[in-house]
Amino acid sequence: MTHSQAPATTPVTCPQPTAPRARVHDRVGSVRSAVSAAVGSVLAIVPHALHHVGILASAAFITGAAGNLLLGAAGLVLSVPLLRRLYRRFDTWKAPAVAVVVFAVMFSLSALVIGPAIGGDGSSDSPAPANAPAGHGGHHS
Repeated sequence: MTHSQAPATTPVTCPQPTAPRARVHDRVGSVRSAVSAAVGSVLAIVPHALHHVGILASAAFITGAAGNLLLGAAGLVLSVPLLRRLYRRFDTWKAPAVAVVVFAVMFSLSALVIGPAIGGDGSSDSPAPANAPAGHGGHHS
């Protein structure tokens, strides 16, 4: 090999720095994902929080079968964004269907088993008030 003949070399390319626009887009995507996760977390808590409204609001409006149906429907409506995300991620209706079944089972367990166990059966073991008129308690059973 003579001095005039240089060995064949492959050019070395340096990685190009990420364009500022791409970095901003990545940050916006990260912020959007974080906000989406925060909103999703809040929406996941809402049905449980509404379950406790019965204590603070009107017992006649929120408790009982109608109240459970109302809160169950609210929970399903609020879970629609999650169900859509599951559908897009798995590209099948099976994932959202499984999520709805899990929601229904957990809500039913809470409303029909845990709630009555905590709240009791509605009967009271306390004696009748002392100032009740004689014979008044007969028609309350």
